[in-house]
Parts: sequence; C-alpha cells; structure tokens
Amino acid sequence: MAEAAPDDLKTVVLNDKHVALGGRMVPFSGYSLPVQYPTGIIAEHKWTREHAGLFDVSHMGPSFLVLDNKSGDGEADHAAIGAIVEPLICGDIRGLKPGQVRYTLLLNEQGGIHDDLMVARPAADGWGGALYIVVNAGTKEADFQRLAAAAAGKATLNRSDHCALLALQGPEAAAVLDAIVPEAVELGFMHYASFDWRDTKLVIARSGYTGEDGFEILVDPEHASSFWDTLLADARVKPIGLGARDSLRLEAGLPLHGHDLDETVSPVEAGLNFAISKRRREAADFPGARRILAELDGVLERVRVGLLVDGAPAREGAPILDQHGAEIGRVTSGGFAPTLNRAIAIGFVSPAYATPGTRLQVLVRGRAQPAEVVTTPFVPHRYVRKASK
Repeated sequence: MAEAAPDDLKTVVLNDKHVALGGRMVPFSGYSLPVQYPTGIIAEHKWTREHAGLFDVSHMGPSFLVLDNKSGDGEADHAAIGAIVEPLICGDIRGLKPGQVRYTLLLNEQGGIHDDLMVARPAADGWGGALYIVVNAGTKEADFQRLAAAAAGKATLNRSDHCALLALQGPEAAAVLDAIVPEAVELGFMHYASFDWRDTKLVIARSGYTGEDGFEILVDPEHASSFWDTLLADARVKPIGLGARDSLRLEAGLPLHGHDLDETVSPVEAGLNFAISKRRREAADFPGARRILAELDGVLERVRVGLLVDGAPAREGAPILDQHGAEIGRVTSGGFAPTLNRAIAIGFVSPAYATPGTRLQVLVRGRAQPAEVVTTPFVPHRYVRKASK
C-alpha cells in the first residue's frame, strides 16, 4: 500500500508511477521516494543481481556547467572549464578525454568530504567548454552554490534536477537497452554521450552504484513517463526501491555520503585514494592537500574497512571492538547481504586493526558479536570496460 507524502516533501517526475506500482513512499533527502515495491527489498536486490533493476534517482543533482564565452578551440575551452572546478575537488578534470566520466570528491579546506560526485566531459563536437556534473541529493543545494560561486562571471550552472534520472542496473541491463537505444551499449564503463530516442535526447552514462554493469539515463520531464514504461515493458526489468539500492551498494563496498563519508572523513581515510589524481597530488593544489598528502605517506589515524559479521546485522553507529572488548571504531553502514546470506558492515578503525583476516567484534543491542576484517567489495564488481580507441 503506498503511503502519502508529507506536504513539505518534494516529489520526482515519476511519483505517480511509483504510487501506481504500489511503492512504499518514504522521506529521503527532502523527497518522497519508493523504499520498496510489493515484492520486497530482498527480492528486488536479487532481481538486480540476476536480471535488470530500474531505479529512479531523480532526487540527485544532475547539471551542466557551460563556459559563458567559448573560444571555439575545444581543448582550450575544456581546459578553461576544468580550471573552474578543479580548485574545489581532488580530481584531474583537465585530463578527461571526450566522453569520459570521473568520480571525484568535493573537499573542504581541512580535506574532509563535502560530497562525492561525477564529472564528465562531453563527447560531441561543439560541446567544448562544458561539463556534465551529478551531485548527491542531500548536499546538492550547497554543492550547486559552491559550483556557481566558483563559476561566477566565467560559466553558468544549468540545473537539470527537474528531469528524470534513471538507473538501469544488472547483468541484463545492456541487452535491455540494446533494444531501445542500441548505440548506448557501445559505451564503456565511466563513459557517456547523448543519444536520440523518439523526438528527444537522452544523456546516458555507463555507470551506477550497485557494483553491476548498468546505465544512468537523464531524460526530460515530457518523455520520462514513456521512457520508464518502455523499459518496464521488457520482462527482464523490474522497478527497484531505495532499500535494495542501499543493500546492493553495501555489498559492492561503495561508501555512501552522509554515512561513510562526511566533512571529517578524508579521501585517504575512506579508502578513495584513486580519486586523488596523480597530477593533483604532484601539484598539491587541492583543498586539504597538506593533510591528505601526509595521510598518503602513512600519517593516518583511521581507515575504512569491510566486516563480515556473525549474527544479527550491525547498523550504523554500532561500536567496533577489539578481541578484548575495547572500542576501536564505529560502524558507518551495515545490514544483511542477500547475495552472501549474512550480515556485513563498513566502518572505521585504526590502521593497526585494518589488515584482512583481523578478528574483531561489533556490539549489537548490547551483545558482542564476532566480526572479521575483509577486503571489499564483498561481492565482485561486474563493470564492463571497453578497450581505448
């Protein structure tokens, strides 16, 4: 039975579709969104791992940052737009190739994480001097303000969060999309482009946050309903809610902003060293560089680890204990992993306790349960990478 949304919550373009499908609507990041459909979270999770799950992530913050005055030289214009955003993040945007998507981190001056986001360079000729940027829902207003302030007088931030942003994820996602927008299947992981569909343009990236192969698709409000219906007309596709989205990303060992990432956590503590691009490390020209570079050299007090937990799931905030019962950290994400049929968790501990195989404990409802540090992801990623041309 669908639940009515409180009056102060925003709704996404496809809200009525979710209600009609029996979605249980809950508040999330200021929006009313489906946490699950009638089949339930575990069934939705397993369907995505085996077939293709369709997620509505329209609450997130897609946008386009475009130079106000382009020179007409694609490379020069890309360098100019990259120079606007790089002072806010630790990623190499200048080095993006046409069509490439980069995961990066918006940092504060202490090296903590304001947000994690995707930044992409358009592939199409004539789009030099533009970036496609997707930020998280919970921080998007602050993120957009930072981006707009950095761009003032040089570029314009065009928000697209009035559109539908859909994620089609799972081992059959490519086959499903091949029947609708076949050219999009030629994309490799972390690449994107625009494609014609009926009388509109779809912005499609081969990416997602489930650990599965899949696509994130931006579609204008006028065509969102028909595109959603077209995808669900394929028997391999079922709608999936926020609950399974969270359990899927947890199995994939992917951190969630507001839980595993926040203003105090650095990229190195979070195990996101790959997001600190080589050129930026060498230049030491990103926010919090002094702290982060010291941590890369080993001056580190805590690190993110994966835990296999015996017994009941350890939820966010649960203390992590050593073998003697002393508290050494906290769980930041935890739950039941349907693929593994057991409890798993992500948390932060001292580097001394971070070696895979280390036996620890977690405190669940006052009871210490055995846990073991393991390498993440808990379930292997199945991204599809293509050879560079």
